[in-house]
Amino acid sequence: MLNELKSLTTLLQSYLMWLINMPSEGMAAYVLILFFVLFVIFEFCDPREKLLTKQLRQSYRINIELFVFNSVLISLLSIPSLLVLAEKYADNGLLNYIPNPIWKPVLSFLAIDLLLYVLHKASHSFDCLWVFHKVHHNDPYLNVSTAFRIHFLEILIINAMKAMLIIALGIKGSLLFVNEMIITSFTMMHHSNISFRGEKFLGRVIITPYLHRVHHSTQRHEHDRNYGAVLSIWDRLFGTLAELKPAAIGLNGSSPQDLLSLVKGGFTSSPSVHPVNLEVMIAEAAYYKAEKRGFRPGNELRDWLEAKSEIIRLVYGEEQVRNNLKQKWRDLSGSISNALDVKNQNRLLFWGTD
Repeated sequence: MLNELKSLTTLLQSYLMWLINMPSEGMAAYVLILFFVLFVIFEFCDPREKLLTKQLRQSYRINIELFVFNSVLISLLSIPSLLVLAEKYADNGLLNYIPNPIWKPVLSFLAIDLLLYVLHKASHSFDCLWVFHKVHHNDPYLNVSTAFRIHFLEILIINAMKAMLIIALGIKGSLLFVNEMIITSFTMMHHSNISFRGEKFLGRVIITPYLHRVHHSTQRHEHDRNYGAVLSIWDRLFGTLAELKPAAIGLNGSSPQDLLSLVKGGFTSSPSVHPVNLEVMIAEAAYYKAEKRGFRPGNELRDWLEAKSEIIRLVYGEEQVRNNLKQKWRDLSGSISNALDVKNQNRLLFWGTD
């Protein structure tokens, strides 16, 4: 196990040094490695959830293999660093129209963090993106190395979107570098199998391990929550925040745990992200509502109806809820109309026989 950790640390160092590729910023790679090692130590010394050595070995093995594969492939493709683009287009973006230098790093960070939120949410909403993103959710033993369990095509999509944002805003290389440092550190932190005092309090502002753990739930109505990379304010603002303890981590059903199957998953058909058992989801949500009020009797029907409305809105969106209401109104109007027709026919029959 220790050898695998050393190998992962060495590979992480090589990858970050390749990505940054600037002598003046070389120390940053070692800072990130230090954070990674510290999170690993915290996981082993005081884990949030007890995991067997065999389970951790399996998770680290596939994450190391995927990490190496992505690093080698991206190197062979000679994909330019985002920092190169930042240096090239730094003088042509919207940030250059902001005179106050203090606002530039703030706005650049908020823009990148919001972009990652939107991309993350889209990866759960569209099958063409979920087919890659599900590789990240494939890990049933959440730990710091899960942060690097990403399909290489998802990495390319994220970097392509970041590149467009960098060019549009004119984010300088130094600002981008600091942003990437912060985001990478937080990504490792909130995937870590750790807990700490004040975690829920900090969760009001940032994504902490207990918040992100919900996002890796096997239940769709739970893992379609808490999309934030660093700040939790986006989830609060857009109504996607959930604070609960997931029953299980990973993907439902059999899930391959080898490199070839995970890489091939991005090139083969994938089950829809929407096949769900609504009745089960509604029952779970209603039970959760009843649990919050201490199972006091008399509110069962209200809990069920509220849960049904929330789950339908969560799975299908507001438009579907409105369509359902319109359909119910049409059905009711049709029933009333039929009843009136029958009444009129009876009246005619009555008067016709008089």
